Amino acid sequence: MSKKIERLKPIKFNRKVGNDFASTLKKRVKNYFKENNLSKYGGAKMYIKLVAMLALFFVPYGIMISGTVTNVWLLLGLFITMGFAIAGIGMGVMHDANHGSFSKNGTANKIIGRVIGLVGGFRATWVIQHNILHHTYTNIYGYDEDISPAVSLLRFSPDDKRNKAHKYQHIYAWFFYGLMTVMWMTTKDFQQISRYKKMGLAETQNKRYWVLILELVLFKILFYAYMVVLPIVVLGSVGIAWWTVLLLIFAMHFVAGLTLGSVFQTAHVIPDTDFPKPDRDLSIENNWMIHQLETTADFAPKSKIMAWFIGGLNYQIEHHLFPNICHIHYKSLSKIVKETAKEFNVPYYVNDTFYSGLVAHKNMLKKLGRA
Repeated sequence: MSKKIERLKPIKFNRKVGNDFASTLKKRVKNYFKENNLSKYGGAKMYIKLVAMLALFFVPYGIMISGTVTNVWLLLGLFITMGFAIAGIGMGVMHDANHGSFSKNGTANKIIGRVIGLVGGFRATWVIQHNILHHTYTNIYGYDEDISPAVSLLRFSPDDKRNKAHKYQHIYAWFFYGLMTVMWMTTKDFQQISRYKKMGLAETQNKRYWVLILELVLFKILFYAYMVVLPIVVLGSVGIAWWTVLLLIFAMHFVAGLTLGSVFQTAHVIPDTDFPKPDRDLSIENNWMIHQLETTADFAPKSKIMAWFIGGLNYQIEHHLFPNICHIHYKSLSKIVKETAKEFNVPYYVNDTFYSGLVAHKNMLKKLGRA
């Protein structure tokens, strides 16, 4: 992003190139739901997952604030479990809700989408960065903030400026991934809401700017009260030093951030995926759906456990093509997408395992650091 923040100028995608592929794919997906008499929403399965993910977080939290556990290593286990729960809540529950695919009830989606506040984030800024910028302008530098990191030590796009330190980013990038939710709970949301106002994006949330600021402040106060102050007070009463509690909280967020960062970057920043540049008139040569296939990759398509825990985000292609469809359908849709892509000679990238995806991402980090 440039230092001088300006109002966002939309990029235009070609509506003629690849239109036959897009229309055919949409038709086939629509027929899939119609022929199988299925809803595109999550239904009971998603509410069961909601309860399970919240339990994974609040059961260890309840044990922790009960003051009955005084062993630091046992406490570390509780906080690490909560860290994985934060990632699971974000990817498996909140993510669908903020895309409007958790439930056909819009109010339910908004309420569940605000769960991000309980783990340190803020719904409005997340929706702008993820739904609007990342999903619309995937892998376009200067628009997709997922490849425009605030940390200058990271380079995720060939269009970003390279410095000498990037030569080693494939080694140290993972540490910065671990700081993702730490940034959520501190300064990131405040910086984003101010920047999005200048870019004309804050208005997309249909609320006055002062209302967004008020909500942000209130959610942060709530978060710090129950996730920082209360643990320090309770654990301090049983002999755990305040700085030890802060280290445990950091460990929790590091686990969450590393998990989230590894999943999202593995789907977009790999050698196979493209990083398109708009023309001078801010246009892209392909239509939006082909653009998503060129800039996104699936991984571990056979892993049921991973698909459940990360909210089907191992099927990133299907999610990017149909973000308003609940992730419980992605495995079935992947067969349709893959066959249609092959039929129209459109790329469909996939790594067989999560590990192979991580290796591909590491190789891309190395390439970007030395190119």
